[in-house]
Amino acid sequence: MEAINLKSVAKKVAAPAMAALVMSSAMVPAQAGEPMRWRVPVAFGTHLPALGDNINYVAEALDAATAGEVQFKVFEPGKLVAPLSITEAVKDGKMQAGYTWLGYDQGRIPAAPLLAARPFGMEPWEYTAWWYEGGGKALGEAVYAEHGVHPILCGIIGPETAGWFRDEIKSLDDIDGLKIRFAGLGGKVMQKLGASVTVLPGGEIFPALEKGAIDATEFSMPAIDQLLGFDKIIKNNYFPGWHQTYTAFHLVVNSDLWASLPADRKALLDMACTAGVMRNISKGEAIQGAVIAGFDEKGVTANTLPDELLRELQVITNEVMQEEAAKDDHFKTIYESQEAFSAEYKNWKSLAYLPRDF
Repeated sequence: MEAINLKSVAKKVAAPAMAALVMSSAMVPAQAGEPMRWRVPVAFGTHLPALGDNINYVAEALDAATAGEVQFKVFEPGKLVAPLSITEAVKDGKMQAGYTWLGYDQGRIPAAPLLAARPFGMEPWEYTAWWYEGGGKALGEAVYAEHGVHPILCGIIGPETAGWFRDEIKSLDDIDGLKIRFAGLGGKVMQKLGASVTVLPGGEIFPALEKGAIDATEFSMPAIDQLLGFDKIIKNNYFPGWHQTYTAFHLVVNSDLWASLPADRKALLDMACTAGVMRNISKGEAIQGAVIAGFDEKGVTANTLPDELLRELQVITNEVMQEEAAKDDHFKTIYESQEAFSAEYKNWKSLAYLPRDF
């Protein structure tokens, strides 16, 4: 008979217990005045301006405002959790919180993209008005409460580009059969038009373009896209970003942990994230113009989608929205709330602002 290695057995028995201990200790709520140390995985690399670096601002603000009592240890995409699985990890208690784009939850939570980005949707400040003052916050929290997560709006940036395409896009026929990376509800629109749609994390897009696995991609704003090198392979960059008129980011916190936090810590997190929203949109808007000004030098053409094509895309988008609303009550409720808010907001928007070309 083989001799029993008592040390090996002890390690095997102890390993699950130790893992459980680590997880449970990570979820112990902070009491008033006690230090708070959270591991926070992110969906986008923090080297990406506006898209990814905002969580660093929030973490640094919390650290400074509390003299180190509240600290986030930020983990880059894939270091602890896959970018598309952050809310699942938070729900399961593997992480206290995460910083993510809720559109990645579309497969499990059909209404999630409305909270993250939607085609022909609100402008960023219109979205924040809806979230903070138009009932959006309560609706978002209700949806995610069913999944063990508490979402806090923590960042937002403006429209993405409409995408990078090897060939010119002159009509909807040019989309049929296209192999494209496209996320969120815009991806459903592209699928309806005959495109072969895949969702890839940011770091996987360049090699996919380089190898010809995809013909085109959308991802983010020009300052981010250039860092990922899309302009080295494809020279047709299209505007406007019809499919993602705002990109909202949320700090997602485990629901049980959030409920157990003292009121001062909840207020602190809300305040830091609200500041993050303002700083995020400010940075996103500040850094795009210079990048576009350098397009000519790189041989990139900034193309504008024809109005007729945009109208056709809007018709298909409305069909997709109605289809999704018919399948999910939360989607229907949030969609109708956003539409009602936008209709009322238009009374102000149509009169107060100068025309775009003034």
